Amino acid sequence: MENCDIAIVGGGMVGAALALALAKGQQPGKTLKIVVFEAFEMPQQSDQPLQPSYDARSTALSLGTRHVFERLGVWSALAPSACPIGHIRVSDKGHFGAVRLDADKENVPALGYVVENRSLGRVLMQPLQQPDSGVEFRCPAEVVAARPTAQGSLIEYEYDGEVCGIEAGLLVICDGGRSGLREQLHIDSTETPYEQCALIANLSLDRPHGAIAYERFTDQGPMALLPLHDDEQGKPRAALVWSVPMEQADELLNIDDQAFLRQLHDQFGYRAGRITRVGERHSYPLKLMRTREQVRRGVAVLGNAAHTLHPIAGQGFNLALRGAMVLAQELLSAQRQGLPLGGLETLNRFHDQLGWDQYKTIGFSDRATVLFSNDQSLLVMARNVGLLGMELASPLKHAFADSAMGLDVALPELGGAYRHQVTKESA
Repeated sequence: MENCDIAIVGGGMVGAALALALAKGQQPGKTLKIVVFEAFEMPQQSDQPLQPSYDARSTALSLGTRHVFERLGVWSALAPSACPIGHIRVSDKGHFGAVRLDADKENVPALGYVVENRSLGRVLMQPLQQPDSGVEFRCPAEVVAARPTAQGSLIEYEYDGEVCGIEAGLLVICDGGRSGLREQLHIDSTETPYEQCALIANLSLDRPHGAIAYERFTDQGPMALLPLHDDEQGKPRAALVWSVPMEQADELLNIDDQAFLRQLHDQFGYRAGRITRVGERHSYPLKLMRTREQVRRGVAVLGNAAHTLHPIAGQGFNLALRGAMVLAQELLSAQRQGLPLGGLETLNRFHDQLGWDQYKTIGFSDRATVLFSNDQSLLVMARNVGLLGMELASPLKHAFADSAMGLDVALPELGGAYRHQVTKESA
């Protein structure tokens, strides 16, 4: 029977980041055998099909996430593709509440960044595909079963037309929100549907976006317009994330481009100028999902397999990445101490460190979704008073900005057992 130290099921952004953190943090002479299972072929060239999480969508990266990527040694390669967010403008359609955040007033180089998933995926994969990375990819391979053993987990997978087995000291599940492996292991989850769909598309603008990210709350649902780098012809672009009621999603997907742009302008206005073109539109249903059990002996659950959030605050990937880095730190610490990687002592330390961050981030996202997707007059008044109060109260606005930038949580030092608080000055 083949053995490995850590088996990561899912080679998307979270799984790849975890593998990279583990590879970067190892000490000479103390190497871990890390195997990543991915159901899709990893692209070798820029024109090859992409793993689904590396598709045409875009991801908002917090300033804290930039700090993580700097530690992983990939930020310099990612930076040319990452469009800085210099300003954030929050507004409520037809009401007085608004908040304005600016990078210079927060004393940071940017409030965050927007990067297309395909660029992020290739930057994460490039160092892992080097012969000396210490990480082995098996793809396309489908993990069909897993069960606990005295040493960790026994994993069965289909690869090259054969059913194979491997025993891992730790099985890490990060194969997405509809994780079949999580369900196969009877790891329960709770789901709260929002009765909304997220409609996503890339847009062309008739003027430069000025590094402004817009968050607009409407009677149909929240919408975000995020700055992207110009296209190959030098035309300004932005990424749209529009949350709409379920019954409207199909209509907005199927109407022609001009009709779509008319409805978009009706809800968003012309604060970013005129939108001249819309790219391919996609949608997916929105829900809050949380696993009841993120760790058990020999198993850890990460990323969308552990929690999915509403995109209203753009914190889903940032939260998942922080979780992956905390897990990497605890596993590297356990390796140095000679402790079992899948032992409950190690995994409970990982889980305990995530508690406040997940409670705060998931709770804020959920409460904001409910508050800003409701047209009851008292709630409308309450949220606008809240927005206005935040705009006028500098300490409150700075605290909100710190949370949005991921600067109010401690990030792990991947090469050591201590933690380091990221500050605006160090960022």
